[in-house]
Amino acid sequence: MTPAAPDPQPHPVPRLELVGISKQYPAVRANDQVSLRVAPGQIHAVLGENGAGKSTLMKIIYGAVQPDEGEIHWNGQRVRIANPQQARALGIAMVFQHFSLFDTLTVAENVWLGLDQAQPLAEVVAQVQRVSRDYRLEVDPLRPVHTLSVGERQRVEIVRALMTQPQLLILDEPTSVLTPQAVQSLFLTLRTLAQQGCAILYISHKLDEIRALCQHCTVLRGGRVAGEVNPAEETNASLSRLMIGAEPPALTHRPAQPGAVVLQVQGLSLPASGPFGRPLQDIGFEVRAGEIVGIAGVSGNGQQALMAALSGEDTRAPAGSVRLFGTDIAAASPRQRRRLGLQFVPEERLGRGAVPTLSLAENTLLTRTEAIGPGGWLRSGAVRAMAAALIGRYNVKAGGPGAAAKSLSGGNLQKFIVGREIDAGPKLLIVSQPTWGVDVGAAAQIRQAMLRLRDEGCALLVVSEELDELFEISDRLLVMAQGRLSPSVPVAQAEVETIGLWMSGLWPAEEGAHAAEA
Repeated sequence: MTPAAPDPQPHPVPRLELVGISKQYPAVRANDQVSLRVAPGQIHAVLGENGAGKSTLMKIIYGAVQPDEGEIHWNGQRVRIANPQQARALGIAMVFQHFSLFDTLTVAENVWLGLDQAQPLAEVVAQVQRVSRDYRLEVDPLRPVHTLSVGERQRVEIVRALMTQPQLLILDEPTSVLTPQAVQSLFLTLRTLAQQGCAILYISHKLDEIRALCQHCTVLRGGRVAGEVNPAEETNASLSRLMIGAEPPALTHRPAQPGAVVLQVQGLSLPASGPFGRPLQDIGFEVRAGEIVGIAGVSGNGQQALMAALSGEDTRAPAGSVRLFGTDIAAASPRQRRRLGLQFVPEERLGRGAVPTLSLAENTLLTRTEAIGPGGWLRSGAVRAMAAALIGRYNVKAGGPGAAAKSLSGGNLQKFIVGREIDAGPKLLIVSQPTWGVDVGAAAQIRQAMLRLRDEGCALLVVSEELDELFEISDRLLVMAQGRLSPSVPVAQAEVETIGLWMSGLWPAEEGAHAAEA
């Protein structure tokens, strides 16, 4: 990555200064006497493990949450930011980790809602096109949001924030679902904004990114400031120690011992599910017991359609094109597939992986039936015990089994959902974006759990836009581009440059012709 630019000269008046900010929730003290200063033109990282209080602090700055104690100073003046509208009026823009888009509206309509309503929608369409082009964040303003992948929705949120020409831009895990190329484009954009005087607060668990991009870093642990450093002068190990008190454990990755074919996909072609969907073209591959097969690719190239066909959300697949242990499941429902041993972790946590308003205990019932007694009666004690066990086993920071899913940080909710599916004892586990927005310690825990499941004989199919992750846990790699699937390559023989080339759809035609037969 490009080295971080030198820290700009100290400015006599900070763009933003927090003094002794505290916030208490019923089950946790999210922020405890946090102080922070951000200068104009400074890219300032806020680092901490899941549940350290980062998102709460950012919501306080944006006016979405009110602090119990402390002061906020904006350009040298003490202010009370009562709501996001006031924050935007001051010149503060925020890109949330959990998206705030209306699925049934187009991209331009979503952007228009946050702008001056007197502006004609046609002008907003043109603005979205211009800003997305200027900042190399490809966005189609006329597409309905429900047709977009998670990565594409992330780009919409960033474009929407940039259109307000902010004095302070807050980014909460902005690259968690962006490709390496898109990350580099975003970095160029952020450096340009900083040179123009915009202050940037940058939250990420990707330590390499923070060291490459940011000039200052405030580390939170347990809601308190654990340290302030220049990340360019730190190592990943030293930042990890500040953040979680230790270095993340090294993964134990033994050579795979593949067994019988568990999942067989052959001749899977599907028309697009809507006018903006991606059709699937003659998809063919296999996943065997005791191996992890990874699928790489740029967001929006058919991964969503493939996951829907494999999970049972889309049952239009041709007869015989999807088989589990030799049984044709092309038209089977998600429940029927779970009965055969298939568990699934979708890329979208809130709304698909979990119901936001339901408790963690209730959310276990979305895919688990152990606590359902004869006649469909729920054994509430068993439901709570199951959720409590997941919370303890996967170190989920939550207010207990009764906590609403939406009350958890993104990383903690991800740990709970992945843990819920792993603990079901699947014979086939399909996971999309397993460590999206998860801190380094939790990411290592999730990856180790998947490797342990593989060693126990489970077959795993992992879709991720993080190449480093796929190279770390996969035994074989495939690439998805333009609704097609590349040939399979053992990770030991794969090269990042080759995989990057394949992500553009450029793989040898004769090899691709044999992919379905592999």
